[in-house]
Amino acid sequence: MSEIEASVDARYLSAGANRYAAAADWGEDGLVAFGADNNVCLWNPANANGISQLLSGHTAHVRAVKYLPPHSSQPPATSYLVSGGDDQGLRVWALDRESGVASQSQVLKDAHSAPINCIATLGNSEGASRGLFVTGAADATVKIWSQDRQNGQISPVQTIKTTKGYLPLALALNQLRGQDEDEDAAFILAVGGTTNSIQIFTASAAKGAADADLQFTLQATLPGHENWIRSLDFTREKPLQKDSDILLASASQDKYIRIWRVHKGTALSALNAAGMDISVNALMPGNKIHKIKAGGQGQDNQFCIMFEALLLGHEDWIYTARWAHCASSSSGDNKTSNLQLLSASADNSLSIWQSDPESGIWITVARLGEISREKGATTATGSIGGFWTGLWSPSGNTITTLGRTGSWRRWDYDASEDMWKQNIAVSGHTRAVTGISWSRDGSYLLSTSSDQTTRLHAQWDSKTNNGYKTWHEMSRPQIHGYDLNCIDSLGPSSFVSGADEKLMRVFTKPKAVAKMLSTLTGISTDSSSGGDDPLPDAANMPVLGLSNKAIDVMLDDDADLSAQPGVDTGHSNSDREALDPASMVRKSALEIDHPPFEESLSRHTLWPEVEKLYGHGYEISCLAASHDGSLIASACKATSLNHAVIRLFETKGWTEVRPPLMAHTLTVTRLRFSMPDENGEGGDRYLLSVGRDRQWAVFQRVDGAEKGEEAGAYKLLQANTKGHSRMILDGAWAPPTCEVGGKKCSIFATAGRDKQVKIWVQKESSFELALSVTEDNAVTALDFLNRVQGSAEQQQTQLLFLAVGTEGGKLSVLQLGVDSADGSVSVTKTINVRRELWLPKAVTQLAWRPVEKTKGVGSDEGPDKSRRGDELGIAGEDGSLRIYEFHL
Repeated sequence: MSEIEASVDARYLSAGANRYAAAADWGEDGLVAFGADNNVCLWNPANANGISQLLSGHTAHVRAVKYLPPHSSQPPATSYLVSGGDDQGLRVWALDRESGVASQSQVLKDAHSAPINCIATLGNSEGASRGLFVTGAADATVKIWSQDRQNGQISPVQTIKTTKGYLPLALALNQLRGQDEDEDAAFILAVGGTTNSIQIFTASAAKGAADADLQFTLQATLPGHENWIRSLDFTREKPLQKDSDILLASASQDKYIRIWRVHKGTALSALNAAGMDISVNALMPGNKIHKIKAGGQGQDNQFCIMFEALLLGHEDWIYTARWAHCASSSSGDNKTSNLQLLSASADNSLSIWQSDPESGIWITVARLGEISREKGATTATGSIGGFWTGLWSPSGNTITTLGRTGSWRRWDYDASEDMWKQNIAVSGHTRAVTGISWSRDGSYLLSTSSDQTTRLHAQWDSKTNNGYKTWHEMSRPQIHGYDLNCIDSLGPSSFVSGADEKLMRVFTKPKAVAKMLSTLTGISTDSSSGGDDPLPDAANMPVLGLSNKAIDVMLDDDADLSAQPGVDTGHSNSDREALDPASMVRKSALEIDHPPFEESLSRHTLWPEVEKLYGHGYEISCLAASHDGSLIASACKATSLNHAVIRLFETKGWTEVRPPLMAHTLTVTRLRFSMPDENGEGGDRYLLSVGRDRQWAVFQRVDGAEKGEEAGAYKLLQANTKGHSRMILDGAWAPPTCEVGGKKCSIFATAGRDKQVKIWVQKESSFELALSVTEDNAVTALDFLNRVQGSAEQQQTQLLFLAVGTEGGKLSVLQLGVDSADGSVSVTKTINVRRELWLPKAVTQLAWRPVEKTKGVGSDEGPDKSRRGDELGIAGEDGSLRIYEFHL
């Protein structure tokens, strides 16, 4: 047996961002880095391919991500990114500027003794002369760190302990002086958190002194806010002027933003610079001037801080406030003329603030997000739950924000129309992906998650990318109130899912979504759902319900009228029957030429529920649909023989096929119907079940005419009570094209907690163990590629490809050789995925993408010219969904 490294390309990476204000940053290279569970994701908003890389290393949620600024002299070939989180450690990532590929360069496992909440660096626009950054954690400490400019390694400089009960939540760092390396340096640090005041620290260092000589000391405490401080950010008011004032923006849970001015010089010079009447304004409590110093007693070391402005307009907590110098259309490249502040709030809005050049009053020049009449939407139908962070692009012409669903929203500034226009962004699950299922023709991938959503992912043919299609979330068919556990496709336009409830739900594709998918992806539309009833127009969810209801789309004019009180549009005016404006689907909502934005995904792409399937006594654990879509097999969580049964439902009348199948004594973990042959015949002959009771069972389909059995009934063929020494977590059927002794035989594989992958081959009328392969960790997911390949070395050997995923996140493909003479099985090659493509947590499910019979892999006649290999869908406990392309 030989081991080789697989040639693997990541075709699609999807992950929902962690909902922390400091868990994202936009670097000078144009890459947005954000935490997603244990991963750090890299995403270039200017590229339609979405997330380009998932960086694994952290052992718990990532809470803070920040780019380190480049050296002031010349940007190096490598940029650095620092991340921290619940694992209390810091990790430094090195990014190659040309390729955009990142790798881990340093790990500090015990940087703090509690989760790290925030990281602050010297602003990129300041031309930082030193590699300083600051971290704040729930251990009530603020730590100063220094990065060596030669090797990129970081080392601790100072630890500041906050007062008892005061935890830092926001930090900001800036240079007071010393941007040029030939002068003494001075720094200012602002700390905010679980109190209503801001602490100001300063430090100074002589010219040429090491960073280790810096010591920050408390200089002032800024009062004014009435609740916790959530965000702090410094900027130089006029970056082209060396001694320009520095502005500090502080955002709080009190719904206000305060702007503070840091001025070099005495209090009197600060008042004169601000143009205040000293006799009147200087004595007002709100205008108290805080004197600070950085270094000795000289004039150059004297600074003062005074309150500048109070920004009102948000209606809920403000999570972030960030500065940007944006080039205005009137002043060209003069960045000093257009200083703007971006604020993100829990009131579902982004605001861009700018000082009026005539009056000096700070006003809102743009407000983005959710319009007021749609704020009545329930959480289930997509109320975004506020914006958790807002980011500027390096140029200031693009902004992104993160919502409750873990999805990003993006706006680009159109100078010709002087307005912000929304553009496509990325989305993903925020909790473990528990199940995936390809459509029967492989045109789209369905995923379910513990975040209570079902999502449909498909390839967008933009017509402008030379035939190269990019993957996107195209629909969110189900938004539920229970964690979802399993899913399977019933046909081109329907699927069934199971959750932490006692029933399964069947959904069908509405017309509006079908038309959108046809336009964007080329997926053919169906005029009916498989029965006599035509497809409904769209779906919505009642405010207090769990079932998606079919509705008719409304013309735009009707939708506008229905939103106005007192206007009769043919509907009852009673409150009980009134339409929720946020749940209406306009006819034009999905008539788009791009993947749907987040608000459309969560409101307009729901699929109507057409059936509920009852019978189980506990939460659904797994289900499987037959390949012809005529049967659904399901099981629930169980601790006894009576509940550990497998129930079958036929999809024509949605009735249960009795009696239920009995073999297991504990929860069944996976159900799989056997594959059809290359002609699409002979499928579903067997049903495989594996469970926590360490046994597997194979049921055989019986003729409905025999012994009065119901059509579609199965009977137990064989059960092995000692299939593995520990619980069995997954099972998979091989394609039924292998021949042993001139006859086609069936083969399946099982995976267990005992770290074993076992291959079972049918001989005569029973299945026997043919091979056992040991892995390093518990094996959690398996799937056979639906293709048999002949061996070039041995003519009587047929090759099967089995994808294997483990609890440790390892991925590999076993190339199995099946001897046609005696049915023996051996591993002829192990194809390993390189370590950086592993998952940080367990692989929960694997699924090879079906290949159309008329268009093989790599065919230029196929619907996707960019597809050259076999694609594997990968579901992870880390909340990521991945599609890897293998060149086997």
